[in-house]
Amino acid sequence: MTPWTRRSFIAGSGGIVLMNPIVGVAKSLDMNGAANILEQSVFSGRVRSASLFVQTGNTKFSRSFGEASSSTASFLLGSISKPVAVTALMTLFDKGMFSLDDPVHKFIPEFREGMQRQVTVKHLLTHTSGLPDQLPQNAELRSKHAGLSEFVSGTLHVPLLFAPGTRYEYSSMAILLAAEIAQRLSGKDIRSLVAETVLEPLEMHDSALGIGRLQPNQMMQCQVEFGAVESGAGSADAKHWDWNSSYWRQLGAPWGGLHGSAEDIGKFLHEFLHSTGKLFSSETAELMIRNHNPSGFETRGLGFDVGMESSCKGCSSATFGHTGSTGTIAWADPTRDLICVVLTSLPARAELGNQHPRQLASDAISQ
Repeated sequence: MTPWTRRSFIAGSGGIVLMNPIVGVAKSLDMNGAANILEQSVFSGRVRSASLFVQTGNTKFSRSFGEASSSTASFLLGSISKPVAVTALMTLFDKGMFSLDDPVHKFIPEFREGMQRQVTVKHLLTHTSGLPDQLPQNAELRSKHAGLSEFVSGTLHVPLLFAPGTRYEYSSMAILLAAEIAQRLSGKDIRSLVAETVLEPLEMHDSALGIGRLQPNQMMQCQVEFGAVESGAGSADAKHWDWNSSYWRQLGAPWGGLHGSAEDIGKFLHEFLHSTGKLFSSETAELMIRNHNPSGFETRGLGFDVGMESSCKGCSSATFGHTGSTGTIAWADPTRDLICVVLTSLPARAELGNQHPRQLASDAISQ
């Protein structure tokens, strides 16, 4: 009899810890199948480190692989950073400090050239602002170790790609401006604001935007030789600013600089499945995870991907979460009260299609 016929468990280098009795849908989930996929990817040398967390109801499964020797292993999460940073902003929304239809120039007066005046906060959070994903001078800024303020300055002057609200185009720089609004409204650095309003209330002790209090030995290194183009694509010339560099790890980019453990991201998603009020009202939580884009556009919540049709096979249209180009995926399906977090050190660019170990492990859970 396997542990999954009796009880759920957390497994890792420290062994197995008995948790709550297994119930309902957990009996049909292929926990061991997902774990085997990650275990084999590490054994083959394809992936250096990985971590898996699954929760349904009160039943939890957690396991770490390779260089991730425990559940406290913290990965560079890539774009999973976006919904976390937006959540910090939305704590201010919950206090009545702004509305989604407010123009961005209300809070950032410099952002008022031409069509910029039409951009609203909601446009930023749903990727319909017209701002590009990365700045044309992205590599130059990173290579000279620019601070976030320099990225903001570049974003204030980059031409919009289309009239706000007329198209969907994924935009990391839109999330940067959303974080800038959060900073100006709160008077706090976005790294501190995320820690105070999201990480601490949810007891996400193994997470930080930037490095925070994380220990060097718990931060997993990315396999940067497969890195995304905007991160240097593994070039030797980019070693001083790529995903593994001290510069990037400390910068705390709200669009991709969050470190976190799989269990911590599970806590984050769980708060949106079953709001406890630790972050904000249940109404604000619900607002973030429903689609705000018109028919024909990519479905998006506020900072969250919703539906996740391309990355969560078999999931319901109510599913929300995000993926990260660093090799991560996290989602929650309300119809099944199911959370899945797969973190790896292998960037998404290393595998074309749906053969990345993060996707295969996610599929084993979602299907």
